[in-house]
Amino acid sequence: MSEARILVVDDEPKLVRLVREILIATGYDVLVANNGSHALEMTAVEQPDLILLDLILPNNMDGYEVARRVREFSDVPIIMLTAKVREPDILRGFEIGADDYITKPFSAKELLARIRAVLKRAKGEATANDESEIICGNLKIDLARRRVMLAGREVRLTPTEYSLLHELAMHCNQVMLHEQLLTTIWGSEYRNDLDYLRAYIHYLRQKLEIDPSNPKIILSSPGVGYMLASPEKETDLYPNNDDRIPVS
Repeated sequence: MSEARILVVDDEPKLVRLVREILIATGYDVLVANNGSHALEMTAVEQPDLILLDLILPNNMDGYEVARRVREFSDVPIIMLTAKVREPDILRGFEIGADDYITKPFSAKELLARIRAVLKRAKGEATANDESEIICGNLKIDLARRRVMLAGREVRLTPTEYSLLHELAMHCNQVMLHEQLLTTIWGSEYRNDLDYLRAYIHYLRQKLEIDPSNPKIILSSPGVGYMLASPEKETDLYPNNDDRIPVS
């Protein structure tokens, strides 16, 4: 199977050259854009499998704006390259539709691990059964098309949002532990990164809930995990026979 095509968007020649060498040596097909408008054009024409996107770009279009515009026409996974490590900057990237971020400077090992993890989530894992869809209340997930419908309307999700919702739906009305979700969706190296999980639960609620501040679909079990609720199935709020913790 051929490797993925990756679009690197950065205006630092040395970094681009280094990243390009690492990716080509690993077997990836690499495209390069050094500004936002070029990145948008190449995304539309070349349809890469993943975008490595620097936050700081020339010509009055930063990485946030590029990601926002890309999300208007494409669900391609996006990994932000950033020297900023402040939580608001990271959460802003997630809100716009980024799937992960890498803080500069980074190692080749970290870069490749993040790319593989995001591509794996975007591709999706084959289900263990022959079901073509998952139905949880008025939420329907078309597994073949990776398409989500809520009360008859389509909900567009990023690859990571879809993977998280899919995992919750596979265990509808059961609390999924924080560490379990992080390990399954992001990988074992993310098992303690609760900020990732909280951010994506927040964005899923924004897209699925009538009132995200008073969720009825994705419920929290404080200190334990999250559950996708369906009124049509019996609810198991207490995984693994642990002490009972109310879901709110």
